[in-house]
Amino acid sequence: MKVVVSSDRTVRLEERDIPKIKDHYVLIKTKYSAISPGTELSQIETSDGRKVCLGYSAMGEAVEVGEGVDRIAKGDYVACYGAPYVQHAEYLLVPKTLCCKVPDHVDPKAAALGGLGAIAIHALRTANLQFGEWALVAGLGILGQLIAQIAHASLYRVIPYDVSEARAESFRQTAGIPAFTTLRDLERTIEKETKGYGVDAVLLCAGGKHSPLTGDSLNWVRDKGKVVIVGDIEPVFPRERMFAKEAEILISRAGGPGRYDPVFEKQAVDYPYGFVRWTEGRNVEEFIRIVAEGRINVSPYLTEVVGLDQIEDAYAELVDKQSPVLTKIIKYE
Repeated sequence: MKVVVSSDRTVRLEERDIPKIKDHYVLIKTKYSAISPGTELSQIETSDGRKVCLGYSAMGEAVEVGEGVDRIAKGDYVACYGAPYVQHAEYLLVPKTLCCKVPDHVDPKAAALGGLGAIAIHALRTANLQFGEWALVAGLGILGQLIAQIAHASLYRVIPYDVSEARAESFRQTAGIPAFTTLRDLERTIEKETKGYGVDAVLLCAGGKHSPLTGDSLNWVRDKGKVVIVGDIEPVFPRERMFAKEAEILISRAGGPGRYDPVFEKQAVDYPYGFVRWTEGRNVEEFIRIVAEGRINVSPYLTEVVGLDQIEDAYAELVDKQSPVLTKIIKYE
């Protein structure tokens, strides 16, 4: 089978054996996977002297089901999430805790966004907002746009912000929600809409390591407000401004509880439902429900479909941070 890898800052295909089924796992023949530019372009840039398998969000057909898997049957379409089990590869062997069934009426390309959707949902759960509260989403890449749409669907009041006019306009067209590109317009809106109190939470979805957004976010939140780090930003915050508002600084770790836990993932042992309501796997399932019910619009994210033979060019085109193209969907058939 073919697998997409990066080595020495180049992307290429590599041949590997198809994985063998084992208990509590599902063998998936991949139909589509979604590129996550923020994570994957960073992996490519840091692949000097080593080999990295790219990708973590995909969907396909369950072709074999191991013992102990009771909610997925052979022939089902499933969404799956989480490296190293999920990659841009023709076949995937995925723990049952990282899979969920996809309803027949859901566009398979949309289901391939399941991992990205889980990350977006967990970021909002980390913010722990109540409906009616204000969420400022800074950075309108694919994760920022998903977060802003899901927040709006959850009855939070959303203020989207990105310095790129192309990305702001693409979000306006996709979600029908005003988005801002200048600090002046953004801060006027915060002042007016929150009556001067500030937003309840800022979700930092941009990259760039050291960013002025960290300091700016403390100007935007209310007293005792929250800042949630989602993107690749260094947590450098001015102490004086943090102290003045007793602001909470939080970081959202990937798709939710279970991520990086070898018992939950490798051994496929689920957490008790009564103690951990929203695991990373259940967040994938929730995203698929949101899409299935038409609560958000993901169709604009599905237009750039590429085959494995186009993979190098696909990544090269995603380097442009000003581009309205936020992701590419890889097709395997």
